[in-house]
Amino acid sequence: MPLTLASLVNHSALRLTVLAGADRLDTPVRWAHVSELADPVPWMDGGELLLITAMKIDAADREEMRSYVRRLVRAGVVGLGFAVGVNYDEVPGALVEAAAEDGLPLLEVPRRTPFLAITKAVSAAAAADQYHAVTAGFEAQRELTRAALAPEGPAALLARLAAHLGGWAALYDASGAVVAAAPGWAARRAARLGADVKRLRERPAPASAVLGPDAAGAEGGDRIELQSLGSGRRTRGVLAVGTDAPLGTAGRYAVNSAVALLTLTTERSRALQDAEARLGAAVLRMLLADEPGHARAVAGELYGALLDEPFRMLVAEAADTDPEGELGVLADTAETAASRAAEPVLVVPEGERVVVLARDGGAAVAACIAYARTVEARRGAAGAEREGGPAAPGVAVGLSAPTRPAAAGAAFHQAEQALSVARRRGRALVEHEEVATGSVMPLLADDAVRAFADGLLRALHEHDATGRGDLVASLRAWLARHGQWDAAAADLGVHRHTLRYRMRRVEEILGRSLDDPDVRMELWLALKATTGPS
Repeated sequence: MPLTLASLVNHSALRLTVLAGADRLDTPVRWAHVSELADPVPWMDGGELLLITAMKIDAADREEMRSYVRRLVRAGVVGLGFAVGVNYDEVPGALVEAAAEDGLPLLEVPRRTPFLAITKAVSAAAAADQYHAVTAGFEAQRELTRAALAPEGPAALLARLAAHLGGWAALYDASGAVVAAAPGWAARRAARLGADVKRLRERPAPASAVLGPDAAGAEGGDRIELQSLGSGRRTRGVLAVGTDAPLGTAGRYAVNSAVALLTLTTERSRALQDAEARLGAAVLRMLLADEPGHARAVAGELYGALLDEPFRMLVAEAADTDPEGELGVLADTAETAASRAAEPVLVVPEGERVVVLARDGGAAVAACIAYARTVEARRGAAGAEREGGPAAPGVAVGLSAPTRPAAAGAAFHQAEQALSVARRRGRALVEHEEVATGSVMPLLADDAVRAFADGLLRALHEHDATGRGDLVASLRAWLARHGQWDAAAADLGVHRHTLRYRMRRVEEILGRSLDDPDVRMELWLALKATTGPS
């Protein structure tokens, strides 16, 4: 417990007498300081018991004492000790009245009590309080270490930390999701701090933030402190603690110990995950090399269950710049969702890409789809703010159809094809089913295809611009009718011989034969690319 004025008054060896401010004796005392200056305020930090003999002030002057006491109160001085029998035989009434008016505790110090005795008492009490705090902090560290080694791991550690602080504690993973909280009701409060946790995660580690009672997750005057976890510059998690007052020395020791232990646990888990990732990369290479038997043997118990059921292949790619770190967040999202659902997942970084192999219909696939849609919505909102400008670059995801190990290579190609379409369309996510069952027409929106179409049809458009015939419209009608002269001529409202003449002119101008099915296909696609899907 911190030393208070009441503790000094009750100290039998000091023989102090209270003359004013008896109702404020529970105020903590940080230090005792002797000063005979008329204005000692510039040398005060606040929280001091000031000891004087009134050598440089007129303690009997009421106005001077009022001004003197008010300066002390504004400076945060918590008490005034006046030694009698030195310059004054008793404490002057002017000083007593001024102290009473401003509520400043005034203590009479008898001549036989030296100021040194008082400063020693304050120093000894401060040292004892510090020793108690350090001892309590070390004890908390031992308890937290034992909890971290328990089977419950972080959950047990959070429970001990919350009990030690008399508040609550919560742990967030790298994606910002709450993974554990203590007591149980704290999970609801922690979940409302998502925006603050996200801002902290975006800062280089180590980082911390203190949220006041008006924060989103604060209730009942909570003071919330956030601490990042991780030894590198990338935050691996966040610890949140909520208390009803600022942390003391013992509480600070406990929180620092929890941060160190959770960081150690997180980094150890990361090292294990890195080893698993290398094994997963080997499994993926074997699957893509059409060696499902070898892949299953290497996968063992770690990834074997993933290969026993239908899975989907996901290929994600970042743009040239990925300022939001979306690719890394996508990988963390897949791993976190799979961990919560206790399902296997294989995440393999490949340069500017990430390949994910996850159970069809599982939590990891659903989480990746949800994240991609969130990115796409955010990108669309950003484009709207730029008044229809292009979407901001970011992550694009291609997702294969459900498959088995024997067809993993085909699934990978499906995901790559879907990714290519996503890039061309400015989408964050395209599933293979959209490419396989949709129309081929949207694929013609590519600038290179349009450039080819314009070049192929330019001579016909130039001919029509002279007013010598409508060759482009005639070609479109003839191709749409599969080369049926009468039907196409009827659509155009001309005689079939006129249409035949026009098609001969098309062949002459283009230097290509309409009897060639490849030529007809190219012309039809060129017409569709320049006019858009009908």
